[in-house]
Amino acid sequence: MYDFALLTVTNDAGVLTAVIDNPPINLITPELFKELAGFAATAAEDPEARVVVLRSANPDFFLAHFDVSAILKFPIDTPAARDSELKAYHLMCETFRTMPKPTICEIAGRVGGGGGELSASCDMRFGAVGRTILCQMEVPLGILPGGTGTQRLPRMVGRGPAMEIVLGGDDIDAMTLERWGWLNRAFPPGELTPFVDRFARRLARMSPEAIALAKASVLAATPDPVPGLLEEAYLFQQSLRIPDTMDRMARFLDIGGQTPEGELRVGELGGEI
Repeated sequence: MYDFALLTVTNDAGVLTAVIDNPPINLITPELFKELAGFAATAAEDPEARVVVLRSANPDFFLAHFDVSAILKFPIDTPAARDSELKAYHLMCETFRTMPKPTICEIAGRVGGGGGELSASCDMRFGAVGRTILCQMEVPLGILPGGTGTQRLPRMVGRGPAMEIVLGGDDIDAMTLERWGWLNRAFPPGELTPFVDRFARRLARMSPEAIALAKASVLAATPDPVPGLLEEAYLFQQSLRIPDTMDRMARFLDIGGQTPEGELRVGELGGEI
């Protein structure tokens, strides 16, 4: 059922765990995106999966951003247009958000761009003190967080912190993320995985019907994000057509973006573009 090249999936007593392994930085390439989307769709319907956990094989990177070299190939020869249906990335993130079972991200290292947006779409995020860093690095590249970020962040952390994350495009540390509510909790690094395993097993022992109903009720407390996601997709397309955006993204790659060394200081790279 789960046959992927970049994800290793196991089911332990109802806890379905996907370990992301796309060296060297877990860049969201088109191939990894396809696997994540396929995993989400299958996990949502899997009756044997009671809890879904995402973690990384790389302690330094949970999920980096979407492949900028792929974005540079997006067609921009026609005007931006509003869609009536969700884009594929939005649909994947919504699947993680709305599936009738808990979705948990164990974020031991860096996360940013589309990785940050996928994480924010899940129900819970747990991180490591001194290790977990979020960087929504899109605006320095001339674009915007177009994979749900502009819609998730204000709901999660409030307008002011969301503006700092989105407009600043800089590194945000684990303790700040915990204080703002982006992380549920930040643990000492050695305590992160044991906590997530223990908590996921606890949830898996509960009534799946009760869990599904409780999650649906919590989701009903927040506005429907779909209209905002459609607007986000339109504005993202507009950002691709800003005259210097393609140059900014190319510059990002030229100065070390998408290399392990560069991505460890991706917030600083944004200031150098």
